[in-house]
Amino acid sequence: MSMFLSTILLPLALAGGVLLMLEAGRKVGIWRRRRGDEPGGSGAIEGAVFAIFGLLVAFTFSGAASRFDARRTLIGQEANAIGTAWMRLDLLPSEHQAALRDDFRQYLDARLATFRNARDAEVVAERMAEADRLTTRIWSKALAACRVDPSPATTTLMVPALNEMFDIATTRLMAT
Repeated sequence: MSMFLSTILLPLALAGGVLLMLEAGRKVGIWRRRRGDEPGGSGAIEGAVFAIFGLLVAFTFSGAASRFDARRTLIGQEANAIGTAWMRLDLLPSEHQAALRDDFRQYLDARLATFRNARDAEVVAERMAEADRLTTRIWSKALAACRVDPSPATTTLMVPALNEMFDIATTRLMAT
């Protein structure tokens, strides 16, 4: 219900309030003209107030756009990190690849479900916990596979790819 209030009712209430204030200002103007009052010297003050409001709106939209772009960049970085780690699974011994690929699929499903159900805090918490469990499982299985074939190329390519994959997920969570 709170998401509904903030996305539908709040903008409608603000629009209604603006229209109400416009009508009130029109009525006051008509009343002042009938009395014969002429506004004196308030044009500069009104201009300054509108300029400040314009700057406030511009800064608000600029901040929102930059946050949107930053989140979109993080999504791309996370997709690239997962893709890189997925491809580097080929470096591991073949007997370990199938289990790790299954865990990767489950991890990706958990990450996707986290953001598909962003409005439901319980589902998000469950999916994040599931992703954390899978992170631990993927890490331990990958390290075990690296110990079976301890070539420097495998270890130096696989471990940083996994680390980046897990780090960008944390970065994205903090940005959210």
